[in-house]
Amino acid sequence: MPTATPHALQRSFVPAGLDPAALDELLPLFDRLGARELPDADAVAAWMKDYSELAAVVGERGARINIDHACHTEDEAIEKAYLHWIEEVSPATKPRWFALLRHYLDAAGRGAFEAREEKHRLIGRAWEAEASIYRDENIPLQTRASKLSKDYDKLIGRMQVAFDGKEQTLQQLARYQEETDRGIREEAWTLAAARRLEDHEEITRIFGDLIGVRQRIAENADLPDYRAYTWKAMERFDYTPQDCLDFGDAIEKAVVPRVAKLDRERREALGVDTLRPWDLAVDPRGRAPLRPFPDGEEGVKELLEKGRAAFAAVDPVLAEMFAEMEPGRNLDLAARPKKRAGGFQSSLTESREPFIFMNAAGTQRDVDTLLHEGGHAFHYQWASRAEPLTILHHAPMEFCEVASMGMELLACDHYGVFYDGDQERAGRAKRKQLEGIVRFFPWMGTIDGWQHWLYTHPGATPEERRSRWLATLGRFESGEVDFSGHEQTRATRWQPQLHLFHYPFYYVEYGIAQLGALQLWRNAKSDPHGTITRYREALSLGGTRKLPELFEAAGIRFDFSAATLEPLMALVEEELTTLPA
Repeated sequence: MPTATPHALQRSFVPAGLDPAALDELLPLFDRLGARELPDADAVAAWMKDYSELAAVVGERGARINIDHACHTEDEAIEKAYLHWIEEVSPATKPRWFALLRHYLDAAGRGAFEAREEKHRLIGRAWEAEASIYRDENIPLQTRASKLSKDYDKLIGRMQVAFDGKEQTLQQLARYQEETDRGIREEAWTLAAARRLEDHEEITRIFGDLIGVRQRIAENADLPDYRAYTWKAMERFDYTPQDCLDFGDAIEKAVVPRVAKLDRERREALGVDTLRPWDLAVDPRGRAPLRPFPDGEEGVKELLEKGRAAFAAVDPVLAEMFAEMEPGRNLDLAARPKKRAGGFQSSLTESREPFIFMNAAGTQRDVDTLLHEGGHAFHYQWASRAEPLTILHHAPMEFCEVASMGMELLACDHYGVFYDGDQERAGRAKRKQLEGIVRFFPWMGTIDGWQHWLYTHPGATPEERRSRWLATLGRFESGEVDFSGHEQTRATRWQPQLHLFHYPFYYVEYGIAQLGALQLWRNAKSDPHGTITRYREALSLGGTRKLPELFEAAGIRFDFSAATLEPLMALVEEELTTLPA
């Protein structure tokens, strides 16, 4: 069983010693739930409690296996456990989960149960959508997609280069992009680009295979393409594909010109004739890189201490919740070889605890990642302690990212704790954060827009996909950065974006949520206490409200049209004029 924690689920249906990876122990529990009669609301409520407990136990084991695999991509025992889970346990349980879902949807007592509370209706709505696309024949295809994604992880996880006298991961190498010596930046950037290109053909092949598998999944579900499948699978009830395409148009008009302006200012400040890709992260005034904490395990300890202080400055309750998280049990933060790239927060659904994974290497980006994943962690802590049903802990992802991106912005006025009170460096860090938000929107538009085309043209050749990538990229680029001599790297810039491999179409959520986070930041300028109070209240709702209602509870609007985007970009632009250049 998971480590006992003060907020852990108390089992009453699942036996205490059950091993979720042992099918002979696990599957009879599905049979017991499936055989139970559900004639009235009370029977359904009792059944739902037991279902939720089973989901929590199985969910935590799956999360732990994924965490272990992320932390140790080359460990044979972990690999074996991971493969057993995705090849044996998951395929065996998926049809049984669906059978339970159908058992609920067909229950005589369902209507009375859902009439009791609005949140119960949301369960029915979500499960109706899931039922409409579930097919047994997709289970082996989903297993195949998972294995292809892990093949990608292995390729990325083993990417290392020798630089500065030592072997380094590409995440560790990224810190050299902040060095003031342009020659060092170019050498490090070129070395990383060359290493990525060594595997670009294999990564392209993996991605092509994934697109093919995903199209077959959609066709099996009687849908024309994987985009249509995704809209149902991701329960996007409140917006359409056209809304996303319109969002891209708004970004092209309202944001791309602002990025071009920032790039021109950067080129002039650097005093270079041409802005190159290795000129985008360095301080434009030639100041030393921002180093909020040292690289390595000791540096991570410092990051944790300073992170706790930053959370306390936003709200003392946040620091208390962050202090509950322990290295190993809840945290794996330091960059190292044979570790998956990126960062994420995972929910340990039986322990009722979060887990934060990242690759910290001593940069300001790492600070923002900790704040971001901390926001996700707080969201899960509040929601899981306020709502007994596991299946209602998680909000729609568009709001989950408000929790994380909102925390980044609510904390950015307190960057001084990472720089020993040096407000000049803290101001530089805030400028970096706000400029990063402006620059993010066009990249989001690129990734999302390309996927709309990819999955509605599943028969396209690799050459056609490449051509469409370059066209989409060109639409959202500033036009100020010269990739001469590195055309192949530009043409494969999509390959480090792990969402394409693991979470297809999961990217526009970041853009929608960033607009929500900017609204929180705007509100906090005039009412900091009220803003954090509403933020906490909205997060504690978990998935018990519809998406627009969650935004409303936080004091913000669910809207990603030009009418919302333009004034928020103007606000960021105005704020940048108050910060160190």
